[in-house]
Amino acid sequence: MIYDIIAPFYDKVNREVDYVAWADFIERTVAEECAFRPELVLDLACGTGRMTLELARRGYDMTGVDASAEMLDVAREAAEAEGLEDKMLWLGQDMRSFELYGTVDLTVCCLDSINHLLSIKDIDKCLSLVHNYLVPDGLFIFDINGKYKFEEIYAQSTYAFEEDADVCIWQNDYNPRTGRCGFYITVFHEEDDGRYARFDDCDTERMYTLRSIKSALNRAGFEFIGAYSDFDKTPATDGDERIYFVARCKKD
Repeated sequence: MIYDIIAPFYDKVNREVDYVAWADFIERTVAEECAFRPELVLDLACGTGRMTLELARRGYDMTGVDASAEMLDVAREAAEAEGLEDKMLWLGQDMRSFELYGTVDLTVCCLDSINHLLSIKDIDKCLSLVHNYLVPDGLFIFDINGKYKFEEIYAQSTYAFEEDADVCIWQNDYNPRTGRCGFYITVFHEEDDGRYARFDDCDTERMYTLRSIKSALNRAGFEFIGAYSDFDKTPATDGDERIYFVARCKKD
């Protein structure tokens, strides 16, 4: 799995992400849109647990779900280093088929994890499970990469990152006809004897429109609340780089 390879680089690649401001946005949204304060929170596709830990620091009991064992190892070590392991439950599961031990009050899914679902069928599977495990009127807050990100930032770009003696090279290949962008990752890792081992893998994201995500939320039983281009809740368009969605779980 690609994220097993890039786990040591992941937080450096995303070092510009302001998780404190993002968590502030989540809490403001909950205060405005939810009639109760959540206690149990699911961080779906939690990666290295940066958001999971930020919310745990604020008093929430967290469950982090991710398919990458290496990413979860990074998250677990970070939680232990802060003494937050008692606030955490880590589950190595796919976001299309995860199982929880009970319901949660709030689900978040950050850093375009939804874009890794490559078909509407997979989107429907994921949203159906999120809906199933949310309490009535619980919120689902998540984001996607917008059309602009795929066409102007991903495109055919190549990036290189260094971490200590290791090097990660990231190449993109966006196909506007299919809306899919392939990521081709090469990592050079320095071994104890000074030689370098090379690891290669690839992954794909798909671009989804606002309309398609709203339709999927409706099919899964959610009430669409809003889609925003920033934490100040500016209404989003398909031309925005990142789009933040808020939806409410409705049950009979």
